[in-house]
Amino acid sequence: MDILDEFDINILKELEKDGRMAFSAIATNLKISNTMVHQRINRMIEQGVIGGIKPIIQEKNIGYDWASFTGITLNKDSDSDRIIEEMKKIPEITECYYVTGSFTLYIKIVAKNHEHMRKILYEKIDNIPGIAKTDSIIELGCAFKRNISL
Repeated sequence: MDILDEFDINILKELEKDGRMAFSAIATNLKISNTMVHQRINRMIEQGVIGGIKPIIQEKNIGYDWASFTGITLNKDSDSDRIIEEMKKIPEITECYYVTGSFTLYIKIVAKNHEHMRKILYEKIDNIPGIAKTDSIIELGCAFKRNISL
């Protein structure tokens, strides 16, 4: 059985146009009841299809002009959970992924300028016990970012 049916997909498409759209407006647009929209959105949140309802902050518009994608090599991969918990305490790290290849983890860091980036890398991340090495690539701009097409 598919997780999403036609009604769910159409509700999600409406929310992608405007995440603040009222349930009643979605119901009107799709010619279904407001209750149905409410129940379906709540179910998709409970199932983890919708990961939450929160603003998407545009970092560059609030002064974070630099970003990097940084690969992290650990002394021992078994320390990854502890190291991830330490990195969660650094607010400038906005994403963290487990990866294969040369690195154990891949993170995204945002910073106000190159000096701020240096301090995050050298004074915060490099001081986490168990991190053997970091390798950063500076982001020059986002070509696009999107949800998976439904």
